This record gives sequence, C-alpha cells and structure tokens, in this order.
Amino acid sequence: MEQIKHTYVEVNGLKLHVAEIGSDSSPAVVFLHGFPEIWYTWRHQMIAVANAGFRAIAPDYRGYGLSDIPQQPDKTSFVDLVNDTASILDSLAISKVFVIGKDFGAMVGYTFALLHPERVAGIATLGVPFRPPGSQKSHQLLPEGFYIRRWQEPGRAEADFGRFDAKTVVRNIYIMFSRSEIPIAGENQEIMDLVDPSDPLPSWFTEEDLAAYGDLYQKSGFQTALQVPYRSFKEKIEYPKQGSSDLKIVAPALFIMGEKDYVFKFPGTEEYLKSGGMKKYVPNLEIVYLPEGSHFVQEQFPDQVNQLILNFLDHNKY
Repeated sequence: MEQIKHTYVEVNGLKLHVAEIGSDSSPAVVFLHGFPEIWYTWRHQMIAVANAGFRAIAPDYRGYGLSDIPQQPDKTSFVDLVNDTASILDSLAISKVFVIGKDFGAMVGYTFALLHPERVAGIATLGVPFRPPGSQKSHQLLPEGFYIRRWQEPGRAEADFGRFDAKTVVRNIYIMFSRSEIPIAGENQEIMDLVDPSDPLPSWFTEEDLAAYGDLYQKSGFQTALQVPYRSFKEKIEYPKQGSSDLKIVAPALFIMGEKDYVFKFPGTEEYLKSGGMKKYVPNLEIVYLPEGSHFVQEQFPDQVNQLILNFLDHNKY
C-alpha cells in the first residue's frame, strides 16, 4: 500500500484526489469506484495490475474521499463525473486507457466509453450491467422501502445517516450490501435500521479497512454521494448518436457478476444477462459469474478478480 502515491489534479475548478501506482510509460488503467467506496476499494487490483506492467489510476470522484466537495453538491450531475474522468486523463497526458468500473462506477465507465470510444482500449465492469438509457425499470418494481427509493428522497437519508458517525454509516452499508438480500426497509423503519450494532463485518473487510473508509467519509460527508448516483438516475445524457437503440460499446468488454450480489436479484437482471440482453449493446463482451461473489467481489475475492482483469488486460494490451 505504501507504494501507492497520492496526488491532486486540478479539474474543472476542483482539486481531485488521484491514487496511482506504476510507470508513466505503461498502458494505463483507470479504476472507477461505487458507493460507499473511494479509491481504496481498488487497493488489491491496483497493486496487481502495476506488478503486471500497467499504470493504475484510481480517482476519488468530486465530493468523495479526499477530493474537493463542489460548491453545490446537490447540483452535481452524473456527467460531471464522466467529464472529470476525461479531464484527469487529459491532465496526466493519457490518450487511451482501460476502464474498470464497479457498481455505479460501471455506469460512469459505460458513459465514458460511449462519449469517448476512441480513448477506450477495453472496459471491465463489476456488478452493474450496461442497460440502454431509459430502460432502468427495476427500481420502480420494488417497494417504497427499497434503499435507492429512500435515498432519492431529499432529506430522508441525511436524517437517517445523521444519527451516526461516518464510520458507522459505512460499516452499516458494507454489512448490508454484502448480503444477498435486496436492502428493503419496513414502513416504520429506516435503511440504517436494517443492520444491528452487533452484526459483524464481512470476514474479508477488516477494522483497518473500515477506519480508512470512515476517515475519508468523515471528510467528505455523504451529500455529493447521495446526489450522484441516487438522485441523478433520471438525468438525460446527450450522446453523439441519438436513439438508445443505436448506442453500442464497441471496445472489448468483461463483465464480472457475483451470484450472491443483491443487484443480481433486481427484477429482470438475471434474465437480462443470461438471455444475452447486455450483448446486444456490448457485442465484444465476456461475462464471468462468481458463484459466491457479493456486491464487493473485488475486495471479497481479490485474487480471482485480479486474475480475470489481468487476463483481460493482457489479451487487449495496446
């Protein structure tokens, strides 16, 4: 871990934190985190790809971790994160890159690949499949207590999270998201109440890991994280080709899905993947299922995920 260096890049009026390891002359790999994550979620993968001869770059999004919080967090858009990614790569003089994204970081990666196809050597994503814009129907099929619906409601998550310190909020979400059940609260229950203080951390997530996350979210808070992704799902993105049926990610692609990931149980998701739905839009796609994999498969099974990513990078090296 100590060989990972930390720098700040001035991007679109904000200082964004970037963790990095590997030679500047090596093929570059950018890692895009989800929630409640920051750059640290990719620690195992960054070291593995650097040891294999690649340059690993893992930013904290604006308003996350050590990056600056935007002046108006509630105005942050999904496209801001995509544009920030492009600007970070520009500032590091990287014209072509492998993109690795997890959770909503996969969505940032997909959008980057659609807007900047010439810059993407390959894209590997974990947990959240590509769907064409406007097709996110599964959220509406789940009850009012579904965590995404609750967190989309302005003020509700802020009040729920505000009962605890940042470390406890991250702890609760890590425990909750590591389960195979979709997090759904009862009518008179908040999302944080789905975890008991006596519930243990996942075996692969240490107290030291939790402390690292807690410190970073203590700095950033959760306001930007609640805005993007949860309150920006309906944001309209202008793509070069109009019409969602025209959108295709042409780069070589790898998708890793843990079969114990609660996202796999979202209505229609398993059927969409196993019937070849994603391949309609991502034709050069390989899908790998990890039978015991949870939502945090890159931290739960780092060796397996590292090997899959390294095989993918080696096969498509530019």
